[in-house]
Amino acid sequence: MQECISVFDMLKIGIGPSSSHTLGPWRAAEKFLIELQNQNKFQMVARIKINLYGSLSLTGKGHATDLAVMLGLSGQDPEFIPVENINKIIEEIKHLHLLQLGNKIEVPFSPEEDIIFNKEFLPFHANGLTFTAHFLDSTVYSSTFYSIGGGFVVKENQQESIENKHCVFPYPIQNADELLKYCLSENKKISEIVWKNEIAVRNEATITAELLRIWHTMLECMYIGCHTEGILPGGLNVKRRAFDMHKSLIGNATYNSPQEWLESIRKTEVKFRQILQWVSCFALAVNEENASFGRIITAPTNGAAGVIPAVIMYAYCFLPDVTEKQLVDFILTAGEIGTFYKKKATISAAMGGCQAEIGVSSSMAAAGLTQIMGGTNEQVVQA
Repeated sequence: MQECISVFDMLKIGIGPSSSHTLGPWRAAEKFLIELQNQNKFQMVARIKINLYGSLSLTGKGHATDLAVMLGLSGQDPEFIPVENINKIIEEIKHLHLLQLGNKIEVPFSPEEDIIFNKEFLPFHANGLTFTAHFLDSTVYSSTFYSIGGGFVVKENQQESIENKHCVFPYPIQNADELLKYCLSENKKISEIVWKNEIAVRNEATITAELLRIWHTMLECMYIGCHTEGILPGGLNVKRRAFDMHKSLIGNATYNSPQEWLESIRKTEVKFRQILQWVSCFALAVNEENASFGRIITAPTNGAAGVIPAVIMYAYCFLPDVTEKQLVDFILTAGEIGTFYKKKATISAAMGGCQAEIGVSSSMAAAGLTQIMGGTNEQVVQA
């Protein structure tokens, strides 16, 4: 069966620090709530327990997996929750030992007792977690999910997962050769073929608005990261570096918004060495926001979230006359290239190492940049 993966599956808006260990478990918790509602058992929940397995257990504290499942069970959406509310919600749960399940009913909950870290690995995937609901009538319901990288969540026997849905795209694509054949037969750029696929499932206005929301989320993340100093969470006493790097690059420029900031950057010295420093600064700013439970774009994972924003920011600031339409083309192209790795290999570091994240993001960014710099379709896939 042809696999049908949208650009919006590859580039999700979420919360750091990890797509597989934070965003995935968060989404799994939301899915568990839906299962309870579908069984008409939601109002009968007396207690919830969560078992984390394998990699989710071994690095769960450092990646805030325990916090993510609590936020997901509380009915909070990682795309839209105000990041300043996160600590307040978590502290209330810990202090009151109560969970606002689905933001609808109150159930007793002790993070120390009800989130269990199991070192053993489940056979299906390294990132497994099981939710168990205890009901008022003394019955029990359990459901196991697997966070397979990039915020994707599946069940072992679930044929309806995103990877197995019947593909409705007019141009189903599994690899670069197929993509190039469509481009040749239709006489279109890669971004145009991807656009045709996306409008098969969404209207044009929604696609444009959501692609630009991805760009603006990246921009805001870089802006916050470049203007925030201090120590990163996690207990290792790591100092934020993007703030000082940015300060030395931006000089005495004055601005009051991300857009004004962009214009100020364009007016700075743009020799090659400075441009490389800017690109490093942008990437580092995103990485530090990711480590700080900030809002980022999984691109295609949280662990590699800094690469694509840094490269698209380079294009917007230092290439001549780049438009928002070109940024849309960048995102469409980069997202499509990322689907090849998702379909044929893995984007999960737990399965494929860090190159499954940073290697894929570098590939996606190179393709997007080549697209908006006027490269041929062949040059894009080669990049």
